[in-house]
Amino acid sequence: MLHLNEETARCLLCHDAPCGKKVARAIRAARFDNLWTAVELFNQLSQEDICQAEKSCIHYDRPIRIGEIKKSLIANQPTASTQSDEANLPSLEINFCDMVCENPFFLASSAVCTNYEMVARALEAGWAGVFYKTISKQDIREVSPRFDAMRKEGTPFVGFRNMEQLSENPYQTDFDILHRLKVNYPSKRIIASIMGQTEEEWIELAKMAEEAGCDAVELNFSCPQMRLTGLGSDIGQNPELILFYTSYVKNAVNIPVIPKMTPNIMSMTSPALACFYAGANGISAINTIKSITMSHDAEVNQKKTVSGYSGKAVKPIALRMIYEMTGNQLLHKAGIEKHMDISGIGGIETWQDALEFIQLGCRNVQVCTAVMQYGYRIIDDLILGLQHYMQQRGLTELKKLVGEELKNIVLPHDLDRNTMVFPKINREKCIGCGRCYVSCLDGGHQAINFGEDRKPRINGQKCVGCHLCRLVCPTNAIGMANRMPKK
Repeated sequence: MLHLNEETARCLLCHDAPCGKKVARAIRAARFDNLWTAVELFNQLSQEDICQAEKSCIHYDRPIRIGEIKKSLIANQPTASTQSDEANLPSLEINFCDMVCENPFFLASSAVCTNYEMVARALEAGWAGVFYKTISKQDIREVSPRFDAMRKEGTPFVGFRNMEQLSENPYQTDFDILHRLKVNYPSKRIIASIMGQTEEEWIELAKMAEEAGCDAVELNFSCPQMRLTGLGSDIGQNPELILFYTSYVKNAVNIPVIPKMTPNIMSMTSPALACFYAGANGISAINTIKSITMSHDAEVNQKKTVSGYSGKAVKPIALRMIYEMTGNQLLHKAGIEKHMDISGIGGIETWQDALEFIQLGCRNVQVCTAVMQYGYRIIDDLILGLQHYMQQRGLTELKKLVGEELKNIVLPHDLDRNTMVFPKINREKCIGCGRCYVSCLDGGHQAINFGEDRKPRINGQKCVGCHLCRLVCPTNAIGMANRMPKK
């Protein structure tokens, strides 16, 4: 049977897909781990529907094996009911910075929200709100090309290089757009992201956001590729500047103030404390990571430069920095969690990614790179996937998930080092490729034997339970045995 993730990832997710709307929607649900919806939709498709869809597939290589995707899904159905009426699924409503949001999913301030039409389509698709692309009084001039993607083994967008700066619109135009969005979508949360060069500019832009009817204002202290010094991440790396500029804005407006933090620092503790003492209502984290990509595709006139890195690859870094705020004892003693909410950003593509941020204490999440690659439509599976997960656990309020994993995060010296878990090979799934043998031989502890029958066998005398073999197995044929004391 095929590897479900690999085959759904092969799907091009075509616009107006020739395979048919229901088939395309089912594959997309499976691709973004919304397995409950995928199973329900595939159960509504006949064999004739699937055969016709496979014949209609326009994949550049070979048609997607839609029938095999269905078989794999049905054989491994999620435990929650697949016949749930969507109207009876749990609400995702949550309070963020004293704003009631219909769900936690917002567009991040970026290329995905640069004009009225774009944001309106996103809001109508189901996004709860937007952190609009950063507004400034600067003359923004962008380079071409400005994007680059890092790939691995044919997988696009593992990481994403972005050299865009701020909104290219006149700042008056952007505030008019925000005003119209709030008038036409009053139940959605419209947040202006701003960047000033002086105290007066920060205050002026924040007041204009408030006058436009924005629900909150985000302070961009984190853009890594500004042309001028003293802007963006130059501020975010200086707690004193964070304190000053946040205080200036907080004292000038009555709407929530949310600084956006840079990851280009060693620790988030001092910047977070600066936000707290300045009276910020929340924090957005993280913005993109300073990086260099060396491919020819990344060149601008045969030149390369430092720019921002985002996408799935940065998620572990983002989660670590979120934890530095939500799990930090110094910040807890200051009472930070009672006064500031966290909006998580960095590599969010599926509902499971979003859940990880929420479980570490975020009440809001922002998405950028995944929208750039797949479009606003991913909101369907973000919402439904999280709702089905909550239903499976018997939860009726999203806030019950906020911070629930913090208790399980410990320092390395607190981990159990007296027991181990041996890998366990499933002989039926094993295809005899020998990947586990090669990795253990050259990168592990030479604890796997590989005979003429092409079946790996674990040497318990040498195995240390590192589980490199399990991670490299292409068929998921290696699992985990019970934990036991070390000999």
